[in-house]
Amino acid sequence: MTLTLIDRTRCTDAAPDKDVVDTDAAPEKAPDAAPRRAVGREADGLAVASFVLGLVGLLVFNILLGPMAIVMALLALARHTRRRGRAFLGLALGVADLAVLAALVTANGTVAWSIGG
Repeated sequence: MTLTLIDRTRCTDAAPDKDVVDTDAAPEKAPDAAPRRAVGREADGLAVASFVLGLVGLLVFNILLGPMAIVMALLALARHTRRRGRAFLGLALGVADLAVLAALVTANGTVAWSIGG
């Protein structure tokens, strides 16, 4: 199997002062199309990350993961994520992490907690 490369550049003998239009050239794309797509993907990733961190934060490290989930969810919503539901769930789970932390601190008097008693 061979790979053949085709050179699509067109050499013209036109004078440099004449306008030459290349009909085979691809139409120009908007220069900001790629960054918009990257920001959208980043916002979707932030929404998913906030959901996962909020969910894990209910079990461990809720003092750290709760605020991180809240911040990531707010960033995802500010960047207009397509996964708004997941961002809102991440926000709610981050707030729940802090509520669980507050309840445990009130009940035990310490930030650390254990399931076994």
